[in-house]
Amino acid sequence: MDASPHVLVVDDHRDIREPLARYLERHGLRVTAAESAAAARQALRVAAVDLVVLDVMMPGEDGLSLCRHLRETTRIPVILLTAMGEETDRIVGLEVGADDYVAKPFNPRELLARIKAVIRRAHSLPPDREPVPAGSYRFDRWSLDGRRRELVDESGVVTPLSSGEYRLLIALLERPGVVLSRDQLLDLTRGRSAAPFDRAVDNQVSRLRRKIERDPKNPVLIATVWGGGYRFSGEVDRG
Repeated sequence: MDASPHVLVVDDHRDIREPLARYLERHGLRVTAAESAAAARQALRVAAVDLVVLDVMMPGEDGLSLCRHLRETTRIPVILLTAMGEETDRIVGLEVGADDYVAKPFNPRELLARIKAVIRRAHSLPPDREPVPAGSYRFDRWSLDGRRRELVDESGVVTPLSSGEYRLLIALLERPGVVLSRDQLLDLTRGRSAAPFDRAVDNQVSRLRRKIERDPKNPVLIATVWGGGYRFSGEVDRG
């Protein structure tokens, strides 16, 4: 059985899609090519895919819509292909959960390097625990209702969480005691972007600490592991 990563290339332009597929195959990847979001959905139903390279601008359902669907229903990494200068598409793509983006026209060698890097990060993630049956967590003086996305303290007061804070907290609560690097947290929270944005994790952790720690300046729940990342150090009761 071929264990090489399986990449789905989705682009409506044949002169981009087919040469790229051949290039990736020559460099050891298995590739399925799709000319539309509808064809991509069909391919995803019949094959296990390790990563999707996805064009943003396509007739019918566009790449951002398909990326949003993938993020809501799977953990498959996505690299967006965006038109040169379309900064809005790149920002929106990262917001809906893309792992990376490459601007057209692109160097296939750079895209191949990004594909390998994203797949490597995805494979290095600690496995999830069993799914939470009722979507609830209890830790320290807090209860988190995953269905309502509400964080409630012991007196019943609700503390609002942004989407990013909620995803970060879930990532930590699902892996108590596990050291998670910044790259892993970016992947788990689906806010992955280029290296200059990696400080976003530190900022998100700081905001979350201000909400859940008794003393945010001396945190005991979200511990910093120097040179490693972050670890949730509290006890977690799930379900």
